[in-house]
Amino acid sequence: MPAIVGVAQVISVGSSSIFNIGDVYKMMPISTAKTFSGAGSFNTGDGMQVYNHQSSTNTYDSDNIDQGIWLNA
Repeated sequence: MPAIVGVAQVISVGSSSIFNIGDVYKMMPISTAKTFSGAGSFNTGDGMQVYNHQSSTNTYDSDNIDQGIWLNA
């Protein structure tokens, strides 16, 4: 289905980002990452007050295997 797109302003695009306007058949990542973060790590805003008493992040990965990108063709 055709897309009608108005004004788009792109400030920056990361090195492994995908930017698309309109119709697309397939979009595939070319990199992967695993992120560990504790409570309150990705909070954004003005005047944030986050109280995390006794917070811990478990980074143990028992199988050491994650979803890969080798089937993206």
